[in-house]
Amino acid sequence: MPDSATAGLRSRNTRALALLSLAVLWTAACSSPVGDGPGTDPTAAPPLPGPEDGSNTSGEDGETSGDDEAAPPGDGPLGDRVVVIDPGHNGGNAAAPSEINSLVPAGHGEKACDTVGAESANGYAEHEFNWELSLLVQERLEADGATVILTREDNEGVGPCIDERAEIGNENEADAALSIHADGGPESGRGFHVITPGEVPDLTEEIVEPSALLAEDIRREYLEGSDIPYADYLAEDGLDERTDLGGLNLSTVPKVFLEAGNMRNPEDAELMEDPEWRERAADSIARGVATYLLRN
Repeated sequence: MPDSATAGLRSRNTRALALLSLAVLWTAACSSPVGDGPGTDPTAAPPLPGPEDGSNTSGEDGETSGDDEAAPPGDGPLGDRVVVIDPGHNGGNAAAPSEINSLVPAGHGEKACDTVGAESANGYAEHEFNWELSLLVQERLEADGATVILTREDNEGVGPCIDERAEIGNENEADAALSIHADGGPESGRGFHVITPGEVPDLTEEIVEPSALLAEDIRREYLEGSDIPYADYLAEDGLDERTDLGGLNLSTVPKVFLEAGNMRNPEDAELMEDPEWRERAADSIARGVATYLLRN
């Protein structure tokens, strides 16, 4: 696990208590009468506890103090939920062109197995960013009881292919699947966007609506917590519906792609290269996913 992940560890009990508060707030919000007061939005999420709401009781050696024992896996407000996190690309892709360029099913034809991904002007590779951020999100969701499955086990391998990544979510009957990426857009453009599946006959009809809800929850929390605005060079208000991505077309569970920022934009890249920022970004992503999971 990267140093950035270790540095941000909070106790499982602290996080579980924070999300338990979220669950109580969500239940109360859902039970309120629709239109109860001016400006009420019955679909909006309640205020969520921020990362500062829990204290970090770890000592300098990273060990948790004896009076704050870690909660066992599955013990928390998300204890019955399964989340698949897909860190985009992989560190070995560039060295295996024949493998990642091979064609695989994409739901509307065939596409390349995978790609190399983008990188910042300083050489910070997208596959590394995706991996580090995914580990942080995994840590937060597991601390609140969720079962989190990653589509790859390290950042040195090749692939898996886009159809295999979708199948991992399907086989595990995930309650939500999130593919984490960073864009390689124009240097002058900045911002993030969330990609949702459009309707592809006989493939995505059942996941379009729940995926849109997942996207909205992540978009709201990420906008507030990441200090990165909506993308100003594509998408609309941070949302982009697409039918050309095999990872979405082949999914049978609610799934979205988060393009967390534009690595070729200096402002976005400066944030994305900062380990402390990645901690905050992971907080906001996990809060968005948790809000979606607690809807049901």
